[in-house]
Amino acid sequence: MRHLSRLLTSAAVVLGVTALSASLTAQADTRLTYKSASAGTAYYQMGVELSEAIKTGTDGAMTLTLEESQGSVQNVMEVMARQGNYVFTSPPGLVSKARDGSGPFAQRQSPRFQDIRALFPIPSLTMHFVVAGDTDVLALDDLAGKHLLIGQGSFGAREASRYLELFGLTGKVEVDDADVGSAPDALKNGQIDAFATASSFPAPNVIETAASHAVGLVSFRDEEIAKTGAAPQVIPAGTYAGIDEDVLTTSLPVVAYTTSAMDDAAAYTLTRTFWERREAMGETSAWWSAISPDMLANLQGKLHPGALRYYDEAGIEVPDALR
Repeated sequence: MRHLSRLLTSAAVVLGVTALSASLTAQADTRLTYKSASAGTAYYQMGVELSEAIKTGTDGAMTLTLEESQGSVQNVMEVMARQGNYVFTSPPGLVSKARDGSGPFAQRQSPRFQDIRALFPIPSLTMHFVVAGDTDVLALDDLAGKHLLIGQGSFGAREASRYLELFGLTGKVEVDDADVGSAPDALKNGQIDAFATASSFPAPNVIETAASHAVGLVSFRDEEIAKTGAAPQVIPAGTYAGIDEDVLTTSLPVVAYTTSAMDDAAAYTLTRTFWERREAMGETSAWWSAISPDMLANLQGKLHPGALRYYDEAGIEVPDALR
């Protein structure tokens, strides 16, 4: 009997150790799905860079698997079906519409939208009005009399059109709604005088244009920013060739979200690693350098408790509304 008892005790110890080992292994291999944008876009490239940063920063213990997306509405919609460690990007305002059951979510409401939680900001969609000429910083009124390409169907096109109406420039600017992808060549060839585009900065199409043609950027006044109701964004001097002054413009904040289904430890590790690797990411791709803790003020809704734990430990000020 004693022999049998020792055997049973030994077996229990082995099973306990095995279970503990399995638990530790599971914790050390956290897998997340990251959904942001379609391949070939700046935001998909950011996903690639973020995935590499998280893998490096956790010594491979956490991995992000990228999935293509057709945009933020799809990202939010998938919250209805996704389980576990689902991470996605969206403007905060769109998430608020999902919670309220308004806008694109009016006909597809779900209680799961209430479970969405914020993690950290990623580079914003920043408005650029690029104007041919030797003046590196222009006023909004300087667009009068110009032939402006704004593209069609995109956030940048909608904002550009809204601003022209808001500031009394409708009818004073010749608007072209051709594909914004053709804008750099059209401007170089003299077919247009200016174009509007929205992207995280430095925007590849603006880099391309400024590298081979004298251009300037429209800089808003503080009161103009306030009138748009959009978030302000400063594009630092030297971001683009030939533009040696800071440019004040507008932006659409973009945030990495998850849901309350993600456990606190995973959310904490992901958030901590993002901020710890942000500077290194910025050395490779400048758009990460535009991220700062101050951008938490642009978030809406609640932070994930795991993310909030990191911000509190790091001494980062968090608005009460996010707690």
